[in-house]
Amino acid sequence: MSLTREPACPKHMVFGPCGGVRADLSCEMAAHRCPFTDSPDVPDWNGPAAEDPPPSALLQATRSGPVVITDLTLPAYDAEAVAQITAVLAGSCDALLVGEHQNRPDFPPALMAALIRQAGGVGWVTLTCRDRNRLVLEQELIGARVAGADGVLCVTGDGRAQGVRPGVTQVFDLDGTRLAGLGASLGVPVAVAEAPDAPPRQLRPERLLQKQRAGAQLALLNHAGSAAELARFVRACRDRGVTIPLIAGVAVYTDARSAQVLRDFPGLQLDPAPVTRVLADADPVAAGIEAAVGEASQLLAIEGIGGVNLSGLASGRGEFYAAEVKAEIGRRIRSQL
Repeated sequence: MSLTREPACPKHMVFGPCGGVRADLSCEMAAHRCPFTDSPDVPDWNGPAAEDPPPSALLQATRSGPVVITDLTLPAYDAEAVAQITAVLAGSCDALLVGEHQNRPDFPPALMAALIRQAGGVGWVTLTCRDRNRLVLEQELIGARVAGADGVLCVTGDGRAQGVRPGVTQVFDLDGTRLAGLGASLGVPVAVAEAPDAPPRQLRPERLLQKQRAGAQLALLNHAGSAAELARFVRACRDRGVTIPLIAGVAVYTDARSAQVLRDFPGLQLDPAPVTRVLADADPVAAGIEAAVGEASQLLAIEGIGGVNLSGLASGRGEFYAAEVKAEIGRRIRSQL
């Protein structure tokens, strides 16, 4: 199959579909059906071979047992907060995952890598294709490596919501698979994302295999609607030859706002029953912590899952309070490993 961009895809993807396909198979960025939903297969990766990456603390940890990764939720443009929140999470996880957001500002990934390293954390920074052309993506990949990132999560990126920075161009020179290949060719430890429960589900395992062939060494999985659905996806991946560690997403929420953020994220599925129980509890913070620890235990019992990612806003009370919640969850999970 020719490695050409899909002309009807607003993200100019080759290795689609992205994780933002809606339940009705519509595109997250345009009022039409995702063009990849009618494709019978996924293109084979035939890009450059990956170089051997430098040492990675997280990848090394996956070789000896399950790992815990925690989303690093931060106030915008606040270097002091990076240090303080990294300190709060110290000892509760194996690595910190820094996101890139379409609706709020962030420090550049290479700068975030340096700040986390200075604070004593193990940082994996997310790099999206939405706001950068290929040249700047190359600069950020090399910059993250020099700045001390433990690795880079390479994703296509969600589209900017209507009305958010309307005068800013969305680039999408590459998609997540091609960005992963670029990072691996530059000797950067690379992780990729996949959405097990997003349609069309039958293409998701094969997409992950092609990302592995591009050089990915770790996969972070979006939340699935149930452990059974995630287990089905993992089996399908292993049957196709995916061997890299698979990290399951654990939903962290303790109030209505943090639950809604997860509900609104495209390509992500939440079991509504535990959400209802947590929000109805007399102490939703304690209930949310228990729910996250319980979900982590359930997901880690799935054969082929190599760790969990504590994902989500965690609390509407602010980033510092949310960090305390995630730290407590991380400590409890690690005590059970």
